[in-house]
Amino acid sequence: MAGAPVPRRLASLLFAAGQLLMTVLFAFASLLTVPLPLLWRYRFITLWCRYVVWSARVLCGLRHRVTGADNIPPGPAVYLSRHESAWETLAFSQVLPPHVNVLKRELLRIPFFGWGLALLAPIAIDRAAGRAALRQMAEQGHDRIARGFSVVIFPEGTRKAPGETADFFIGGAWLACQLGVPVVPVAHNAGLCWPRDALWKRPGTVELVIGPAIATAGRSASEVNAEAKAWIDATCAKLSHAPSRAVAAS
Repeated sequence: MAGAPVPRRLASLLFAAGQLLMTVLFAFASLLTVPLPLLWRYRFITLWCRYVVWSARVLCGLRHRVTGADNIPPGPAVYLSRHESAWETLAFSQVLPPHVNVLKRELLRIPFFGWGLALLAPIAIDRAAGRAALRQMAEQGHDRIARGFSVVIFPEGTRKAPGETADFFIGGAWLACQLGVPVVPVAHNAGLCWPRDALWKRPGTVELVIGPAIATAGRSASEVNAEAKAWIDATCAKLSHAPSRAVAAS
């Protein structure tokens, strides 16, 4: 594009304004999809996700590169992913097969955003419910897998900064073992370009790596969880030390 580039902070503000506007528009439009099958609703509502990822690329210079796409199983799976920003929750709709997220029930109460989210039939749990939350996750997980959807879980529970590690909650591995589907680990360094809770975005290329599927048959949840964590931690450690992938904030 000819001429001087749009200042980085102005680009981030334009991106945020566009995201807000499209969220409201899609929230109302998504209500029209209520009578449709889940997969049709998914295809329509995730167009919003695609718009946000596209807008981040065009306005903020935030691109991504996927490695290991051939590791995606042909059928449903439980994807255990690193969680660093909002970027991965959006980009997964165009990287992974149709899926639902395991998330806090409170997110469904967010105006506009929560409307569309609820129509995607996520596995919404009450974290304070203890064992009851696991039962909720298993019951809803069986339903979603039966409908041909995979499940995405962020086992760290909350977003972490690049290079930061945390224990993995065992629920994701436990669910995969209960459902009899493989676990697929996912690593990335989105936090270098889209820091958590940050308005200002940084131009660069997010590296997203999909690891080999981990079989769950005949294995304990703790064993599967440990293997997934070891792979994700090791891969993220390499990605977090890739300064050339993102331009430092000004």
